[in-house]
Amino acid sequence: MKFDGSAGYVASDDLKVAVNAAIALERPLLVKGEPGTGKTELARQIAGSLDLPILEWNIKSTTRAVQGLYEYDAVSRLRDSQLGDPKVADVRNYIRKGPVWRAFTSEGKTVLLIDEIDKADIEFPNDLLQELDRMEFHVHETDETIRAENRPIVIITSNNEKELPDAFLRRCFFHYIRFPEPETLAKIVEVHFPGLKPRLVNAALTSFFEIRETPGLKKKPSTSEALDWIKLLVAEDLAPEDLRSDPTGALPRLHGALLKNEQDVHLFERLAFMARGKRS
Repeated sequence: MKFDGSAGYVASDDLKVAVNAAIALERPLLVKGEPGTGKTELARQIAGSLDLPILEWNIKSTTRAVQGLYEYDAVSRLRDSQLGDPKVADVRNYIRKGPVWRAFTSEGKTVLLIDEIDKADIEFPNDLLQELDRMEFHVHETDETIRAENRPIVIITSNNEKELPDAFLRRCFFHYIRFPEPETLAKIVEVHFPGLKPRLVNAALTSFFEIRETPGLKKKPSTSEALDWIKLLVAEDLAPEDLRSDPTGALPRLHGALLKNEQDVHLFERLAFMARGKRS
């Protein structure tokens, strides 16, 4: 079982090595990188390339680790007991299996995506240490142990919003997805929008990287935002020379796809004002 990339995802050689190393070691692959660099999509592409089903667990700030294992609905059981419902005799009727449980008991191998783990409480990763290491957990309500019949390929993503515990990191194979170089981003654009005119792609990417490298930018535009912007350029049927909206060239056309907060918009407006002052 080896991941060699896919037609719909441009994976670097280092990334493919990391994926296959994690599979060989049977350890979770922890993927970090800027938001919008394809971390979540990587898990989906791995599943598609290896012809495996995928289970996605999207982490929020309120998510608890036990929810990935199972949830026991004690309130519903109490209500049903008051109503005389006979199903209260079996506690299993009130246990909802989480994505980890379903991955462990799947008939075949699966890909388990734990997406944006750094959004959760700092103790969240520690609460999953033993379960992901031993590939088993105990269900206290039924006094049974759930073991992985087929060890899943576990992909864990992080936007690096907070540090993860050392004990958790030791149990993972780590890879950082660097922001793509212009040549790599051009390949990604070709995958998503095949057949675009090279002049438009070159002009768009030149402008895009100029924006990313602007000093003082609060949020650099991501790969996904570059793709959204180029999609809009194509939809508007703009020529390369149309990409800038004013004579100073400080603000790109349709910049709302790239600049996502007012501070960055004001930054470019100030740059435009300063450029006009120099020209006058």
